[in-house]
Amino acid sequence: MKKQTIVFTGGGSAGHVTPNIAIINELSRNEWDIHYIGSKKGIEKELISEINIPYYGISSGKLRRYMDKENAKDLFRVLKGIIEARKLLKRLKPKLIFSKGGFVSVPVIIAASSLKIPIYIHESDLTPGLANKISQRFADRIFTSFDEAAAHFPAGKTVAIGSPIRREIFSGDKERGKAFLGFTDEKPILTVMGGSLGSKKINETIRDSLQDLTSIYQIVHLCGKGQEDESLMNIRGYRQFEYISNELADILAATDTVVTRGGSNAIFEFLALKIPMLIIPLTKKQSRGDQILNAESFYKKGFSLTLEEETLTRGSLFESLDKLEKRRSQIINNMQSSLMSDALSVLIKEIHKHR
Repeated sequence: MKKQTIVFTGGGSAGHVTPNIAIINELSRNEWDIHYIGSKKGIEKELISEINIPYYGISSGKLRRYMDKENAKDLFRVLKGIIEARKLLKRLKPKLIFSKGGFVSVPVIIAASSLKIPIYIHESDLTPGLANKISQRFADRIFTSFDEAAAHFPAGKTVAIGSPIRREIFSGDKERGKAFLGFTDEKPILTVMGGSLGSKKINETIRDSLQDLTSIYQIVHLCGKGQEDESLMNIRGYRQFEYISNELADILAATDTVVTRGGSNAIFEFLALKIPMLIIPLTKKQSRGDQILNAESFYKKGFSLTLEEETLTRGSLFESLDKLEKRRSQIINNMQSSLMSDALSVLIKEIHKHR
């Protein structure tokens, strides 16, 4: 059977790229000719380069919800991006566009719509980002991670399916993870993840609390690029890394509790792995507030506890972790009872309809 072409798009943050990679890794290269359109300098270019598929960078402008003198310039960048994307799509002739959002996806979706190419989009967060708000009018199918998010899109073409989880995240081995870290069965393992760039406030609070924390836990601290503290390299029961890739599944298999940001992809992975989590979402000063809403939804479902960054101190961290441990059994039971579907399988089935 002849290969069919599919084009993925999405960028601006790892959260707009890793679900696409999860889907791409499930598609047979014998059946699909896979391509990716992103920005010229965004994180998506770096991430997609690791999976060996053709990548095309186009012009894109930042989508703002407020008045700014840069808006006019960015409008021209978006228009240029539409022209570039249309030229690419006319050459590639894809059967389907799949978008995870981010501002770079808008020119691609508008160009695809003008060429009558079917478009699928997936929204990770509880409320849609501006890119997907614009894109929804052009989309043929819309998928969301949260039930609550579906209400923001046209009912006739929207379905809540959960978040597409990387299969490899389930391949971890607990003993291999402990061996890599040099940890033992003596104490539970607490993994701290502040996002791809790390979090200054979370990093500082964890490090200020190390003496007390390491009396209870063995700690894996994923602190972000350039955020390692060399003075803490030899503390027993504490391992810090800028970023972990190949060993992440093993580390998570060994993890008992996680402290995390409220990004949708991350918290759905921890839900799938049944790891109790303390979510410290980005503040409204740092984001549009989507992580706060994600955290609220998971708290209401009994999957996690939330600690606001504005109230993050050594004391509040210990108090929250103590509450989490006391509720551990109930949280794990709630996770095991979750009806979240296998989103990745759903999306692969939908994509294969275009074979």
